[in-house]
Amino acid sequence: LQAMSDNEQDWLALRPQEPSPSQCCGSGCKPCIYDVYEKELAQWERAKAMQDKSLLIGKKEQSNNSELNPDTFTAFSVSSVEQLTEDTYQYKFELPGNSSLRLSLGQHIVLRGVVNGLEVQRAYTPISPGNAEGYFEVLIKCYEAGLMSQYIKTWKRGDVVFWRGPFGGFPYRPNKHGELLMLASGTGLAPMIPILQSITDDEEDETFVTLVGCFPTFDKIYLKPLLQDLARYWNIRIFYVLSQETSLEKLPWSYQENTYTGHLNEDLMKTIIKSCRRKPFVLICGSSAFNEDMSRYLKTSGIEENCCFVF
Repeated sequence: LQAMSDNEQDWLALRPQEPSPSQCCGSGCKPCIYDVYEKELAQWERAKAMQDKSLLIGKKEQSNNSELNPDTFTAFSVSSVEQLTEDTYQYKFELPGNSSLRLSLGQHIVLRGVVNGLEVQRAYTPISPGNAEGYFEVLIKCYEAGLMSQYIKTWKRGDVVFWRGPFGGFPYRPNKHGELLMLASGTGLAPMIPILQSITDDEEDETFVTLVGCFPTFDKIYLKPLLQDLARYWNIRIFYVLSQETSLEKLPWSYQENTYTGHLNEDLMKTIIKSCRRKPFVLICGSSAFNEDMSRYLKTSGIEENCCFVF
């Protein structure tokens, strides 16, 4: 009987743990962490029924070959940490040799962290081009009370971090849309950057782009040098909407004519859409409240739902 209960305990120790809600990043990944759990549980039940532990080999493998994979977490090491604003950082990760993540445009990857013994997962969109070789970069805003933020803030060069993916993405094709209107709030800028760069890198792609970046203040605009470079292209326009600035006088003159103070509201949305050179297809990325507001303003501005994509 003793042997039997030892055996039972062995099997129980091998049983996959059901994810806690904090482990689901809520981005609709396929497979979701719950799908992975269901698959592992079925595998465990089959192995237990047959009393054959070898059927579990490879179940919880973490891959170390630095090939991104949607089912298992892969280890990547942090090669640099750059603070962009008081709460936002740009992290660079190493890829072996000249390999590339080969992400489609706007795809996100899921980070796993452990904080106070609790496993947390969150989705982030790399801002580096999908075909960047030997590295990828992620823009992350750290929140004072955020669980994942507490973990991320400890990162330094050489630390190993686990990611899985890719998921989602926007099925972009060159010249499919006459004009893209990108509405981004804060780090919602992340999925827009690779799409912008793919347009400016492709001489055949004549898509117009109007990017509207919403930030609290001028100092909190991320990636200014990169955005300034992109705005020099004939088909790219960039506007800023700064909710906590009251006047444009203190801004560098090169920003004054394309910056608005206050919030991106219904009237401003109508003004921007009117100024578009063609009827725009709209990409939206920000907090859920921002996304809902934008969708509502677009509707009253006559943009149908099938002409929008929310990251």
